[in-house]
Amino acid sequence: MTGYQEMKERVWQANMELSRQGLAKHNFGNASQIDERREFIAIKPSGVPYTVLKPENIVLVRLDGSIMEGELRPSSDTKTH
Repeated sequence: MTGYQEMKERVWQANMELSRQGLAKHNFGNASQIDERREFIAIKPSGVPYTVLKPENIVLVRLDGSIMEGELRPSSDTKTH
């Protein structure tokens, strides 16, 4: 478990709530959280359906766009977050 697990859990919960509320369909739309001090974003990976999304799937992306942690591609909307 990484030191970022709590942040990944929060972002996962926010994404699951988007799905439950009908605000995101299939695998489109997502929530993220930014850590301005450490300069990275936690965001849902691209193309992962909400039905299989897990906290460990959340991708950590530096503000320059490079992946800090995660095996999957971050959302294509990362730059807008």
